[in-house]
Amino acid sequence: MAVKKLRPIRWTRGIVYLLEQRDLPFREKWVKCDTVEKVAKAIEEMTVRGAPAIGITAAYGVALGAVRSKSKNTAVFEKHVGKAIVRLRRTRPTAVNLFWALDRMEECLKVVSVLPIAEQKQALEKEAIDIHLEDEALCNRLGEHGAKLLASAKNVLTHCNTGALATGGDGTALAAITHAARKNKKLHVWVDETRPYLQGARLTAYEVAHAGIDFHLITDNMAASLMKQRKVDAIIVGADRIVANGDTANKIGTYALAVMAKAHGIPFYVSAPTTTLDLTKKNGDEIEIEQRNPKEVTHPQGIAITKESYPVYNPAFDVTPGKLITAIILETGICRSPYQKSLGQALAVAKKESM
Repeated sequence: MAVKKLRPIRWTRGIVYLLEQRDLPFREKWVKCDTVEKVAKAIEEMTVRGAPAIGITAAYGVALGAVRSKSKNTAVFEKHVGKAIVRLRRTRPTAVNLFWALDRMEECLKVVSVLPIAEQKQALEKEAIDIHLEDEALCNRLGEHGAKLLASAKNVLTHCNTGALATGGDGTALAAITHAARKNKKLHVWVDETRPYLQGARLTAYEVAHAGIDFHLITDNMAASLMKQRKVDAIIVGADRIVANGDTANKIGTYALAVMAKAHGIPFYVSAPTTTLDLTKKNGDEIEIEQRNPKEVTHPQGIAITKESYPVYNPAFDVTPGKLITAIILETGICRSPYQKSLGQALAVAKKESM
């Protein structure tokens, strides 16, 4: 099967262009971000979303801040870049990729600080482009590893959005699906709508249709019924943060799927890059969970479905215990329990490969 590729982040002549994900699937609109503040707002307001894509966009935001700086004084120039990094750090708290990318850009600035400003700008731009290209290659590796676990599956269920719209390449969890579909033309995907922001209905369905893969869109509360009917062979999702014991923060609703998968004897897989690992945290209780705008619940897509005055609880993520996860797919390979050991080994391999 020929699977068409989708690329939603572009860097052109010192400007970041983002495919406006809030308008999908109805309209394909590109947003021009020519200031650091526009990049920050694009991340905060979810023009771009998905942990790897947020990290890539933030890296380009730092490069943009550098390239656009008119200062000829090295100290002032570095202050401008530092302010860009500080602003971008404040955008979203849960996805670790954001901070990983910004740390890398900050380290790059330190390394090249002895160079003339023009060369510092070039170095920071190259670093951001490298982060993007590396993620594209990484997604390909994730897809190859994940496809092995889906080789015999006929019906795969996925939650939220984990494809090209969320990454710099083919995706994380969705990359496994697209790679598997190249070998298995009969593969079928159940796409969770993913309330309240509807990333599945708006984005994953768009991506799967774009790739030419057979699928059906379902509401989140239909998943258990399908499992009971034995119409789900595997579940695969992405992650925004994975901690030392394998506990994983992902889009709200993921935990419920893992519990249901356990009850029905269905393998539950998580696919993410090693940049999503945060082994400084022992368990999921230490993960900060982002609380989002109540209007995402009361006014989905701007349409009122209840009273705006009603109190709303709207966490963007939940945490799935590692004990419910069959395997964690990383670009270095497939990790299984005990995760304290396997994740640590995978991270060590990734660091060695990057040297």
